[in-house]
Amino acid sequence: MWPIRLGQSKINPPVATAFASIVVVLAIGSIFSRNFLSIGYLLQQLQVASFLGVIAAGAMVVILAGHIDLSIPWTLTIGAMTATAMAAGTPFGDAGGIVAAVLVGTIVGLVNGVGAAILRVPSMIFTLGVNAVLDGIVVLYTGGFAPRNAATRFMNRIAVGRSILDIPNAVFVWIGISLIVAFMLRRTPFGRYIYAIGNSEGSVYLSGINTRLVLIGAFIISGVGNCLGGVLLAGYAGQAYQSMGDPYLLPAIAAVVLGGTNVLGGSGTYLGTVAGVLLITLLGSMLSVMQIAEAGRQIAYGVAIVVMLLAYGRSPRRRE
Repeated sequence: MWPIRLGQSKINPPVATAFASIVVVLAIGSIFSRNFLSIGYLLQQLQVASFLGVIAAGAMVVILAGHIDLSIPWTLTIGAMTATAMAAGTPFGDAGGIVAAVLVGTIVGLVNGVGAAILRVPSMIFTLGVNAVLDGIVVLYTGGFAPRNAATRFMNRIAVGRSILDIPNAVFVWIGISLIVAFMLRRTPFGRYIYAIGNSEGSVYLSGINTRLVLIGAFIISGVGNCLGGVLLAGYAGQAYQSMGDPYLLPAIAAVVLGGTNVLGGSGTYLGTVAGVLLITLLGSMLSVMQIAEAGRQIAYGVAIVVMLLAYGRSPRRRE
């Protein structure tokens, strides 16, 4: 059975905590900066949150299945570099670049999925190894220097442009991906299998479900999400560059955990992940306003994860 009662109107404690924390961060930030609650500033934060949100969506699917993807940084980077190189260096243009990035994400996700689901290597170790391999591939391709190909106008437009009611286009991209992921988790057999595997993979396997294919699918979703996030970040920065994905590993995992998804898998809501993404983005912005160095931000993210794990991560998985 599905481990979450989707019909209930009551928000579970972790999600409620995440939204309450957002209100607290907004209140504290407004003390240090008058512009913290302005419409323009909040829209800017939504734009920044969109990049993290696309990445966290894929990360959540893998975590729900009881695994973790640590190849986020260089999957994101190689996806961005592939997109910019294909869009600028081939006759296929923007469409070819984005399709190429999705293909790269699919391949990386497939490799991660095979390692975790078929070879039975712990996903934390295997994906970390894949991340190192991707790092080497990027360095080999670029020769250790920044790539020559810049992001196209289309990539820049979807990342920083504004078309409707002055809302950043990246927000609409995030909304579109969010609707797809939420529908998949709530309304499809694949989504139910993800939750069930996170609770007890052995039981799902004995029921006749091909758990290996489901896990591979989860990692592919994560890989594609990472590469699409890379395309958006390339458009935002104007080009793809080495190590552009490094700052997103911890925040992506933190957003999922802060949103109430059990780090052991089996329970969590996508609404919680959205709340976690907004909380992480606003927390980083508040720390910037307070002139806290990057090291302080990383400490804050880590402390937030530990606190949530202590509060909700020790509870047993639900088996309904």
